[in-house]
Amino acid sequence: MIRDKRRIDPETGEVRQPAGASPAGDAAAWSAAQAPSAGASPETAELQTQLAERTADVQRVSAEYANYRKRVDRDRVAVVEGATASVLGALLPVLDNLDRAAEHGDLTGPFKSVADELQAVLAKLGLESFGEAGDPFDPVVHEAVMHSTSAEVSEPTAVAVMRRGYKHGERLLRPAMVAVAEPEAPAADTADQPDAAAPTADAGPETGNDGWTVPGTDPRQQ
Repeated sequence: MIRDKRRIDPETGEVRQPAGASPAGDAAAWSAAQAPSAGASPETAELQTQLAERTADVQRVSAEYANYRKRVDRDRVAVVEGATASVLGALLPVLDNLDRAAEHGDLTGPFKSVADELQAVLAKLGLESFGEAGDPFDPVVHEAVMHSTSAEVSEPTAVAVMRRGYKHGERLLRPAMVAVAEPEAPAADTADQPDAAAPTADAGPETGNDGWTVPGTDPRQQ
């Protein structure tokens, strides 16, 4: 049977608690052991001081190593995700061709089986597609290539999708190419517009009910 009797944990860099001892009692015992005793000789006091300094150095190095391991693991995950996203991005044109084939009814038979298997494998790798007609327009994930107005929408909406968008986790691989419809502007208020049928000040001479010109209103008689 092999027992690990190291006082410093190599994984966390923390001081291990002895079996059967409470943390408070162990800390007090450790401080008492490291502090120079009152009746100790100068050589013993110096050795105890050096031991405390070396112990603090070991703890600091162990903590730095633990942080280094965490940073290396985090960087390794980032490298793997970046490489996966690069490969997935190179396969996006292939998926576009599959979408066009499906739209034209050419994705049938063994070809469809291969396409479904490919899409299933890419989905397991974390590839997600987005972009459907009727989605609210989001400039972060949508690329607008056409604009129009419509009375059927209450906010900018993607009414047609020219090309799907894809993302891998939180990484956007490609925005969706969409046509956007915006709400129609309200009709202008015509209440304050002048009435075209109303007579103006410089209209012709006034006439009576019988069609005769009212005396004094024809400028040709002045």
